[in-house]
Amino acid sequence: MSNRGHISSEGKVYGARSDREKKYVDVVSLTSADGLVTPQTVIWDDGRRFAIDKVTDRRQAHSLKVGGTGMRYTVLVGGRQTHLWYDDYRGSWFVEARPT
Repeated sequence: MSNRGHISSEGKVYGARSDREKKYVDVVSLTSADGLVTPQTVIWDDGRRFAIDKVTDRRQAHSLKVGGTGMRYTVLVGGRQTHLWYDDYRGSWFVEARPT
C-alpha cells in the first residue's frame, strides 16, 4: 500500500501513514492589485512568527499527508522548504504540522 492513501470526497485521507496533522494557522499576506496573494508571515497558535523568505511555487493541490485541498504555496522559512495551503472553502490557511 502506498503511503499516500486515498482522499475521500470530504478531503479526508484514508490508508495514509503520516507523522503530520492538519494545523490551521494565521498568515499575514500581501494581495497585489491584480489579485495575486503572497504569504509573508506564518503565526503559530502560541504567538511565534515565522517570516517567509521566498515563495518558490503556487498551485492547486491536495495535501496527501493530512487531507484537504487548496492553493499550495511552496515556501522557504529559515532556509527550509515547506508547504502552506490556502483552503478556499474555509477561507483559512493550514500546514502539515508534527503532532504536539
